[in-house]
Formats: sequence, C-alpha cells, structure tokens
Amino acid sequence: MTTTLSPDAAKRVFYVLSTTRWLPVGFVVGIFTLVARERGLSIEEITLYMTAQGVMVLLLEMPTSGFADVLGRKPVLLAAGVVNIVAGVAYLFAQSFWAFALAAGLMGVYRALDSGPLEAWYVDTVHEQEPGADVHKAMSIQGVLVGVGMGGGALVSGALVAWHPFEDSSPLLLPIQVFVALCVVHLVATLVLLSETPRSEGRLGGRLASSVRETPTVIRDGLRMLGSNRVLRYLVLVELFWVTGMMAYETLMPLRLAELLGSEAEAGVWMGPAAAGGWALFSFGSWLGGWLAERLGLVRAAIVGRVVNGLGVVVMGLALGPVALLVAYLFTYTLHGAASPAYVSLLHREASSRNRATVLSMSSLVMQGGGSAVGPLLGLLAARTSISTAMVVAGLISTVGFVCFLPARRRDRADAEVENAEVTPSHG
Repeated sequence: MTTTLSPDAAKRVFYVLSTTRWLPVGFVVGIFTLVARERGLSIEEITLYMTAQGVMVLLLEMPTSGFADVLGRKPVLLAAGVVNIVAGVAYLFAQSFWAFALAAGLMGVYRALDSGPLEAWYVDTVHEQEPGADVHKAMSIQGVLVGVGMGGGALVSGALVAWHPFEDSSPLLLPIQVFVALCVVHLVATLVLLSETPRSEGRLGGRLASSVRETPTVIRDGLRMLGSNRVLRYLVLVELFWVTGMMAYETLMPLRLAELLGSEAEAGVWMGPAAAGGWALFSFGSWLGGWLAERLGLVRAAIVGRVVNGLGVVVMGLALGPVALLVAYLFTYTLHGAASPAYVSLLHREASSRNRATVLSMSSLVMQGGGSAVGPLLGLLAARTSISTAMVVAGLISTVGFVCFLPARRRDRADAEVENAEVTPSHG
C-alpha cells in the first residue's frame, strides 16, 4: 500500500489529526460521569451503563479493524468521526440509565472504528521508506500533543463550568456542546488532510463488498497470530490489568472528588484544572517515555511506566482530602503518558502493513472488553465498601500486569545473546 504523502508530510498530518482528535475529549474528562450522577444515576448504575461502550467495542473492534486493513484507513476514520458526533449529542440529551447506555454504546462504536487506523496509516507510510523502523519517537511526540490538547481542553472546560453563562441549564452541559462542535472540526480535518491511495481498485461499493469478503480472513489471520506469537499475546493481555487502574482514575476519581467536595458541579470546576494538569504531565510523561525507551529499551521503559502508574492509583485511593487526591492523580497521569510510547512501539514490532490495524485493535478490544467486565465489579465494590477501597484494589491489580512484559523481555535478551555471538570473533 502506498500513500500520496511523503513521510514528513504524513508526520505533520498525523500530529494535526492526533491533536484535533483528542482536544475535544479534554472538554468532557469526568463530565459524562458527573452529568449522569447529577441526573440521578447511582455509582452502580454509572459503572454499569458504561459497559455498553465496552460491549460494542468487543463486538465491533475486530471487524472494523479488518475493514481498515482491507478497505483503507480514511473511510473508516470518516465513519468514526460521524458516529462520535452522534454519540456526543446522545450524551447531551441523556436523562435515564438507558439513554446513557445508548450514548455509551455509540461511543463504543466510535472507539471501535477509531482504534488503530490513524496510527496504522502513519506507520505504514514510514515503513515504506524505512522498513521495520521503530516509531517510538513519533509516538512520544504524539503523546505530548495529545496531552497538550486534552489538557488545554480540560482547562477551558473547567472555566466554562465555573462561568456558567446559561443559568437555566446545568453548568456541566456547555463543555459537552463544545465537544460536539470540535468533533465536527476533526471530521472536516480528516476529510481534507488525510490522503490515502485506495488499498483495492474499483468503485467504493465494490471495494466495500471486497473488504467485507476479505475482513474475516484478516481477522482470522490476526487471531492465529495472537495464538502463535507469545510475545504479542502477552502484550495484548497487559491491557486487561492496565484498564483496571484506568477505571479508577477516569471513572471513580471524579466521583471520589465529588464525594470529598460535596457537589458534582463543584467537582466539575475542579476537574477542569485537574485534568488540564494531568494531561500536561501526560505530555511530559510521553516525552519521558521516549527518553526512557532510548536508555532502558522499550520493554524496561514500558515496565517502569506501568508499575509506577499502578502504584499511583493506589496512592489516589489512600488520599484523604481533595488536594491530596489531585496530587496523586497528577502523578499517576504522568506515568500514564510515560508507559505509552514504549508499549505502542512494542505492538508495532509484532505487526505488518496487512494486519497493523488489527493488531492495534486486538489490544484495544482487550482494554475495552476488560473495562466492561471490571467497571461494574469496581462499582459494586465501591458501593459495598467505599470508593477509596475500590481505587486501591484497582491500582494493585494494575501493578501486577508488569508480568505480561516478561516474554518480550526474554526475547530481547535472547536476540542480544545471538547478536553478541555473531559479532564475537571465534578462536581456534
């Protein structure tokens, strides 16, 4: 597959679209959860309705990634953009458990469509000119841009909630409205900027029909690869541990903050600057992750980032006041960013152009599906004990996930031993 853009031009597009994709998300960090709470849903209902997102990802992740690998990255990304806008509107008007579940389900469809195609498009472009090149530097810079975009969005979101210009509606709704508008901007940017040579000849209808026929083969080959490649299998499995910790600092943290402050609206005001700081430190963490990967190697950098990230979640659970909770949250997000470049680069090592989006989607599938299973369990634990207890348990489980990097570590050592044997002169 070839593209019409040079690697440098593709890199610029990759950075721009990564920013426009994540900037809107910054406006709604914690907001959907707080809106649901404000509209009467319990903690158990909130963690339960969110499983709709994971279920849709579980059902659609592999088929949509197969479409991206066969039909092309751009058509799938455009479809994802449209669904994202519809999901945002659904959240804006949701009033009941089932309405929120519908919105979460639509967001799951979007996540399934969006997971992998942009990265796959960029990496394939690079590998056309530099086959097998590691992309952790570009992923590190992307992480910085994502952090800056989300942090800026979150900061403005908090200011909008505090400003509350429309007294006849909840102060939490304006950030969602901005989110929808910015999602439209991202859709237009994708349409205009992303250039891709069709991966098959003929009209769109014929290519779509061909992709439907070929997608099961791509999925089957991806699953076979997962079964035969022990390193990839464990790299994908690590997402199950990581998403447990992520549920704590993305779902339970806003609820714990509201609990400490005594108000969902006040928590929304705090969440803006907190999320902005978190994503600013995520940017620093992404840069740090690239630096660690250069000095420690991809595997050890990923292990360090994921272990310390999990420990940060434990500290969040132990925090007794809002300030302490936010400090621990900022620390945790820093290491969230630090682990990502190395981890993603390890996934790309195991993939090829034919199955790259599928490999990335298998990882996302485990994360989203795992979140669907873990979320209600953490919600039940929080309801039966406390939110703090659930956060500590989530952090401990996340930390244990470092064992999933050990097969990759052992293979790196074996490769190093072979390389040393080849360069060591024989005597005899």
